[in-house]
This record gives sequence, C-alpha cells and structure tokens, in this order.
Amino acid sequence: MSPKGRVSLRGIRKEFGRFVALDDIDLDIEPVEFFALLGPSGSGKTTTLRLVAGLDTPDEGTLTVDGVDVTFAPPGERDVAMVFQNYALYPHMTVRDNIAFPLKMAKAPASSIDELVREAAAKVRIDHLLHRRPGQLSGGQQQRCALARAIVRKPKLFLLDEPLSNLDAQLRLETRVELKKLQRNLNVTAIYVTHDQEEAMTLADRMAIFLEGTIKQIGTPAEVFDHPNCVEVAAFIGSPPMNIIPAALNGRTLTIEGHSVALHRDPGHPPGPVIVGIRPGSLRIDPEGIPTQLYLQENMGETWLLNLKLGEMIVKMRVAHSERSAEGETVPISFAPGAIHLFDAETGLRVQVN
Repeated sequence: MSPKGRVSLRGIRKEFGRFVALDDIDLDIEPVEFFALLGPSGSGKTTTLRLVAGLDTPDEGTLTVDGVDVTFAPPGERDVAMVFQNYALYPHMTVRDNIAFPLKMAKAPASSIDELVREAAAKVRIDHLLHRRPGQLSGGQQQRCALARAIVRKPKLFLLDEPLSNLDAQLRLETRVELKKLQRNLNVTAIYVTHDQEEAMTLADRMAIFLEGTIKQIGTPAEVFDHPNCVEVAAFIGSPPMNIIPAALNGRTLTIEGHSVALHRDPGHPPGPVIVGIRPGSLRIDPEGIPTQLYLQENMGETWLLNLKLGEMIVKMRVAHSERSAEGETVPISFAPGAIHLFDAETGLRVQVN
C-alpha cells in the first residue's frame, strides 16, 4: 500500500480585494515528506496552508490530495489536522477533552477514545497532564496539547502554522527536535509554515521559498542555501544573508569597485553588469585584496561579524576572534573563487559558476 499524503497545487491564485496573496502557484509535496513553506510576513505561505486545509478557497487553480480534487472540499473531508500559532485550545476543557474533541466530532466509538487520547498524549509527553485545563499549562505544554489534538485522529496531512513562535528560544530548540522525530514516527506528510530560516533548514526535507505571493525556489535546504536560483533568494537565505555586490564581468574577470577579481572559470555570460553574491564566511582577509574600511564589528559568540565599507556599500564578513581589527582600519579582502555566486543584472537569475 503506497503512502498517503501527496499534495499538488496547480495554477493557484488568491486575491483579497486588490491584494494578490498568491500568484500562479505550482507545488508538489510528496507523501511523508516534511515540507517547509518559508518566507517573510505577507509572502503567501500561510494563505497556501489555509488553502490546503480548506479554510480558504482559491480564485483560480486546483488542489489535489492523493489525486483527488479537493479544491472546494470542506475541511472535514480532507483528513487534515492543523496546529495554529496560538494553539487554539478550548480554555474551559481539560487537556483530555481538548485532545478528544476531534475524535468526538468524527463520531469515533466512545470505547476507543480514551485509549487514543492517552496514546497521543504519551507521544508528546503530556499524559500526566490530562486532568488540567490550558490555563494551568506552560506555553510549551499548551503547544504539546495542540500537537496531541492534531495527531490523535492519525490524519494524512499534518499542517503547522508557525507552531513554535510563541515559545522561548531554548524550548523552541528542544521542541524542534521532538517535532521532527514525531513526524517521522507518525509517518505522515507535514507542511510547516515559518519565517524562521533555522527552523526550515533543520526540519525540512524540502522547502519552498515564498516572496511576494510567488514561489521563487523549491529544493532541499542544502540546494537552496548552496545554489540560490535568483538574487531575491540569495538575499533572503542565510543568517546573515549573502552579500549582494554590483560588478562588471568580462570573461573570467570581475571588476568590483575598480578592482579585478578572477573567477576560476568563464561563466559564459556576455560582458557587462552582473551581481555578485558572496556569503560572509566566504570572504577572507588578504593583503593583496580589495581595500575596505571596518565600519562596525559584532560579537556573535564563536565568531565576529565585521561590517565593512566597500565603496558606498556595507558587506559582512565572518571571522575568528583572532582576526578582529580596530574600527576605522583598512581591511583588505578577497573572495574564495569557488564560493562566488553570479546573477544576471537584468533578470536577477543565477549564472552558474561555482
């Protein structure tokens, strides 16, 4: 029996008044995949999740689950469970009753409900809290209660809308690990909305980058980080993101602020303006390099982040503690040739070089 939970969106468009929330979205999510929808606020990721859940309907396009058209099907007919950012627990009910609620709505046999509730609660380690009400729980415990309520029916789709954003930093890290293990143990398709790149990179098997109502790139976290397919993704992914620097290209030679930088091979792009992308960790101090001025340095714990003035731009460089300089000093930098990303200046699309 083949796994369930394959989701396909084709030509999805959604408008709210004059605002286009989603513009011609195509997306395929495989069964039992942990798939992240990553983007800033207002980029369309939560709207996409709500369409999958059946809480909204598209203005154009189709949505299928396991080959069945559910574009306009009500939520109850989709076999999905959703965990909201604010958990949406019923405050007057005990944890036991909150978890049992979807089973009762589905008219599950009363004789099986208690066992299913205990099983779900045990999976998220709150089986000792079943008698309490949400107001008596910590934020982390409320989040686990919401997860237990979502998994108790064993749905084919597990939809999560920024479920960790209300937790403190340490609890977020701990719960992230447990969430990934839970999804694997349940063998269920999970679609996870987040604006937190670290969450998406660590949790997702694959991810879609949403920007301004469109999907800019789909791939594994490594593919998106190592090979951003356009300037917009390059400028978004990473903490801090890639430095974006205007340059001129002629064969294997880049000219940046009047200084020449050699590429390790000819990218085959016509001579003229290009955009260079270079990650902060791929810059290095080089006595023969391009002169910059240290504007500000930031202590990142294990490393320092140098903010360097290159012409009128600020570029960021990650260095070891031993490589610090005094603010205002000249810092000559070079680029590791294999780490340079090139983008077409007009289209913003990637030019393959590294």
